[in-house]
Amino acid sequence: MPDLLIELFSEEIPARMQADAAATLKKRMTDGLVEAGLTYAHAAAFHTPRRLTLAVEGLLAESPTIREERRGPKADAPEKAIEGFLRGAGITRDQVEEREDKKGKVLFAIIERPGRPAADIVAEVLEQTIRSFPWPKSMRWGAGPLRWVRPLHSILAILTTEAGKIVVPLDIDGIHSGDTTEGHRFMAPGRFAVNGFEDYAARLKRAHVVLDPSERAEHILNDAQNAAFAAGLELVEDRGLLSEVAGLVEWPVVLMGAIAPDFLDLPPEVLQTSMKEHQKFFSVKNPKSGRFERFVTVANRETADNGATVLAGNLKVLSARLSDAKFFWENDLRIAKREKMQPWLDQLANVTFHAKLGSQAARIDRIAALARQIAPMTGADPDLAEQAARVAKADLSSEMVFEFPELQGLMGRYYAEAAGLPAEVAAAAQEHYAPLGPSDAVPAAPVSATVALADKLDTLTGFWAIDEKPTGSKDPYALRRAALGVIRIVLSNGLRLHLDRLIDAQILRHQIAPVHDDALLDEILAEIAHHGVFGAAVHAIIDRIPGDKPDWLERITGHTPDLSDDLLAFFHDRLKVHLRDEGVRHDVIDACLAMPNRDDLALVVKRATALSDFLRTEDGGNLLQGFKRANNILTQAEEKDGVAYEFGADPKFAETDEERTLFAALETAKPRIDTAMQAEDFAAAMSAMAALRAPIDAFFEAVQINTDNQVVRRNRLNMLSTIRTTCLTVADLTKLEG
Repeated sequence: MPDLLIELFSEEIPARMQADAAATLKKRMTDGLVEAGLTYAHAAAFHTPRRLTLAVEGLLAESPTIREERRGPKADAPEKAIEGFLRGAGITRDQVEEREDKKGKVLFAIIERPGRPAADIVAEVLEQTIRSFPWPKSMRWGAGPLRWVRPLHSILAILTTEAGKIVVPLDIDGIHSGDTTEGHRFMAPGRFAVNGFEDYAARLKRAHVVLDPSERAEHILNDAQNAAFAAGLELVEDRGLLSEVAGLVEWPVVLMGAIAPDFLDLPPEVLQTSMKEHQKFFSVKNPKSGRFERFVTVANRETADNGATVLAGNLKVLSARLSDAKFFWENDLRIAKREKMQPWLDQLANVTFHAKLGSQAARIDRIAALARQIAPMTGADPDLAEQAARVAKADLSSEMVFEFPELQGLMGRYYAEAAGLPAEVAAAAQEHYAPLGPSDAVPAAPVSATVALADKLDTLTGFWAIDEKPTGSKDPYALRRAALGVIRIVLSNGLRLHLDRLIDAQILRHQIAPVHDDALLDEILAEIAHHGVFGAAVHAIIDRIPGDKPDWLERITGHTPDLSDDLLAFFHDRLKVHLRDEGVRHDVIDACLAMPNRDDLALVVKRATALSDFLRTEDGGNLLQGFKRANNILTQAEEKDGVAYEFGADPKFAETDEERTLFAALETAKPRIDTAMQAEDFAAAMSAMAALRAPIDAFFEAVQINTDNQVVRRNRLNMLSTIRTTCLTVADLTKLEG
């Protein structure tokens, strides 16, 4: 069985595209080969900056002969029907067989497709793969129509067996396949022939090319750690940067340089970001002081001076970058210390957040008002929460964040500290953006959590107010991430928030505040956030307004919850995704969302977790079946009789011991369940419900519900109603599957 080796050799491929491209080459080639009848034992893909490589072991030498039998129309069918069958099968009339069938003679086509050599199939699949390769960005060069990420120079495609190798014949826009490749651009220029994958990988290494990207990354990491350790320092590991740098070099050479003393007092994050983003350097810190004192760079070649010239050039560029950073830092510090960041806040009035949502300054006003309303619910000081919300985005106007946008928030903390603001305010400036991803930490400090919630809720309500919701896979404003951030903050901190009230208040603020700004409106919106848009406190404020009512009042009194409900449903969808990852079924969540206070996410999760755990037990699963049986019988009887059996069963009409036992069990369980539900002890409520499992099972085994005695029948149906009502106290079990 031959082995296949393919290499697509080009100019440098961007590092961020290499891994996906190698995986795509492997998938498209192997899928195409298997579809054509060529199975294989193993396949592996590799990539360097200048090549994509695929090695396939144990490939069939040729595709198998396929014999297909196809049934056609009856022998005496109309001529056009027979012609269509022959045309579809690709045969003539003399190639079909007539066979006796229950309905007479039927035509059968016997189609044989002979096997084809592997080389022919590989050539077809490879050409199709190259011509349709899905690069994120591609270019065309020369006169041909071929597009590739960078100019494609050569194609290596060989099949090897014990008898030798053959070149897979291929010609794509003048690029002919062959059995040669190139080594390192500078250290081993020139082409050489290879005889198979092992020979190919070995010859490349002798030509100063490490084919395996994981081997290059491991080499870089080990050498960098050893260099740092030898200097008594510590490498700051960065797996993302390591992967990127491994995609920039074919022969990694690790070099370590020193950061000039003038720059050592810069914040470590500024040093690290500048080195990483602009130069692709790793940071090296002093474990005693925590300061970044050196850097590690990775060259793509060995030099006679052991990298001294390379290091000197890198140091020159780095010093220029850090000089700019130092200038920005010192200028920003002066503004933070002397003017308390006020010039930056003033500038935000001229920065548009969104054409329909106003400026960043207007947004900050909304976030500050909402943060003040949320503060009592999170245990934060309202004054500190409002102050933090007002300065949290001031650093967006700073020179440092303009140069390094990824430092927003972090620089806000530094500048707030320099301005002498409280520690809680400074921390909130950095933490209010979190969480940015599923593995990101969630703000736990009350002020930080408050501002983070206000920021994300303002974003969500704003885009809902202007009807800019996520659609399908499109989410340009990261609203799904914002909703998941709210959910994680609420759950991680155990916050008991009525989201619908906060959503109502902020949607109204978006609709009214841009036009009107007065203390009375703020007071009403604050009450809405705490008690709801139709709360008595809101109407008490409205009733005391003298004379003509303000024109914005109509929006509040005529408010409909449709928009708020839609956003709350969006939160529920995100919650399902979040809990699904934790093993809670979607129908369990639906059963809990059907209960009161569904906008209290912490309560919903607490209930869902308890119900999920209960259903995993034997009692839980059996009780669910008993409930569903009771509910089905009761529903059918109510539809048939046109009455609701809700009046309660009477023990005196019980005819069997099983009925009397169930009466007693329900009478005992209901107060226990009610007490547990009032205390929000859902586990205890489920435990009390579990005690009903055995009596309900025994009742259904021993008792016929629809007996001829109508008094007894009604009594038993009323008992089923009691079972249903008792079980539905915990969750809407009708939503559960199975």
